[in-house]
Amino acid sequence: MAQQPIQTSNIEIAINGHSVPAYQCLPVGDGPFPGVIVIQEWWGLEPHIKDITERYAREGYAAVAPDLYHGEVTSEPDEARKLVMALDRPRAVSEVVGTVGYIKSQGFSNGKVGTVGYCMGGGLSIATACNTEDLDAAIIYYGSNPDADQLANVTCPVLGLYGGDDDGIPISTIVDLSVALEKNGTPYEVHIYGAAPHAFFNDTRESYRAEASAHSWTSTLEFFSKNLS
Repeated sequence: MAQQPIQTSNIEIAINGHSVPAYQCLPVGDGPFPGVIVIQEWWGLEPHIKDITERYAREGYAAVAPDLYHGEVTSEPDEARKLVMALDRPRAVSEVVGTVGYIKSQGFSNGKVGTVGYCMGGGLSIATACNTEDLDAAIIYYGSNPDADQLANVTCPVLGLYGGDDDGIPISTIVDLSVALEKNGTPYEVHIYGAAPHAFFNDTRESYRAEASAHSWTSTLEFFSKNLS
């Protein structure tokens, strides 16, 4: 898709009696547009995640990043660890599922929505796929797996993108995901980037690897184009 001008806004999405704040980025125009939900790393909804959300909008997607920490943001690993440990994961998954419904209900939507998550968000991306049949595609950037019995519920296509030198996500995690999806008959792709570490896509961190990031971005756009158009 060609790069497009975008419009951004901060919104509130009503979900199960409460609301979740979110950063919404839409291509300029009437659409309809395929939807992408961008799920944060453990730092929170910080400028890097907002930038990624804007990138998807420039590619022609209605992109929404729910703020799963509800205003909490940090750049310090120790504080991020505390935030992720305190996160109510079932609530977070329900908020992402609710965001799927929100996008599909909007006039700008073409009726299809995918998730893409990074680090903590990668795990929440596949967890969302385990908890709704309304999702049309899920992308995992170096995220952990739900339990195998939950993975049996995945019905949408999955793309997994991992670093070969990731101390936090061992190869066994990738194998377990592949085995579970193969057993389900769920369409999936997996890419492992050689010596790339965890968070190789984050261009604000020392972990950034330009080549792996560029290839994964191309793979992501191809996957979403195939499954959300």
